[in-house]
Amino acid sequence: MPLLVSDYSWTQTDSTVYINVPLKGAKARNVDIVCTEEYLKVSFPPYLFESFLFEPVDEDRSSAKVGNGVALISLPKKTNKHWQQLMINTNDKEKNKEIRERALLRYQEKLSSESRQKAEKQQKEKKYALETMMKLEKEERESIQKMKDTEREKTTAELEAWQQKTEEDKLNQRGNPNQQRAGKERREIKPSVNLDQKKVNSEAKSNKKKADLPPPRISGNIQITFTPRVFPTALRESRVAEEEEWLNKQAEARRTVNSELVEELKDLTEEQRNPDWLKDKGDKCFASGDYLGAVNAYSLAIRLNRKIPALYSNRAACHLKLKNLHKAIEDASQALDLLTPPVAANAAARARASVRRGSAFCQLQLYTE
Repeated sequence: MPLLVSDYSWTQTDSTVYINVPLKGAKARNVDIVCTEEYLKVSFPPYLFESFLFEPVDEDRSSAKVGNGVALISLPKKTNKHWQQLMINTNDKEKNKEIRERALLRYQEKLSSESRQKAEKQQKEKKYALETMMKLEKEERESIQKMKDTEREKTTAELEAWQQKTEEDKLNQRGNPNQQRAGKERREIKPSVNLDQKKVNSEAKSNKKKADLPPPRISGNIQITFTPRVFPTALRESRVAEEEEWLNKQAEARRTVNSELVEELKDLTEEQRNPDWLKDKGDKCFASGDYLGAVNAYSLAIRLNRKIPALYSNRAACHLKLKNLHKAIEDASQALDLLTPPVAANAAARARASVRRGSAFCQLQLYTE
């Protein structure tokens, strides 16, 4: 049952009633105000202020301001006269209930009407925008069509002028036999000159290319020497053998690819069959929150190459996010098995896998493990 607010205050003028309701620490977004011409309600759970007004007010011009711990409500009067009191004196619960229900029904109808008007306004704006867009597109199509017609007429006129000029040239050549004979001789002589000239140019280019060629290179061998690996720790404390074993395992893991599965996935591109590419794809999916996509990418990469510990460790992180805790433990354990022997180069990876496995155990309440 709500707690009724009794420490409110109110003042009035001949035209307006002002009501000040303390909000008792409530935030502005949690305050709900309902106002009609005969009823006012200010609700901020668990408190409630309710007023059955003494005279009718203009609900359309009423306003409310919420801030600084109070709600200030302005109610313009329908008739300019002095009120003897803010609320009517009645203890009739049935009458109060009737006024309350009537006011709430009217308020809901008002909200529904405003929502309907807003939807109609949005519909009109969309319709106007669509008509304007269609009009602009129509004008643009007409402009393009006009440009096409102009270009077509221009091209047709040029073609007709060229045809007319060609016919005039033919008529002129037929009327002067000596000019035809001279033209024929020129056509007969010109190809021979062109052929001779082309032959000379071709020979000149061939000689130039031969002259520009550099002499052949002298063959020989290049000697390469490698410096020995140096470890920061003293020799009696160093783990040279473990370091070498770990490097060999890494190199072997890079070379290990399931050839049978590659044949099955021949429909994919060469890039999509690369475990490193799939790992990067899984990392991007994980960063964007697509944990199922990341699991799929890591799983396909693991099917192609089961020797890369980072794939198991990263998939364990995805299973942690998806609450697949037993799978997370299994993948983290597999990653730790591959991260052997323990050396400085894989210390960070072993720490990540251990933390992920430990987190899964904790969420399963297996604290000893």
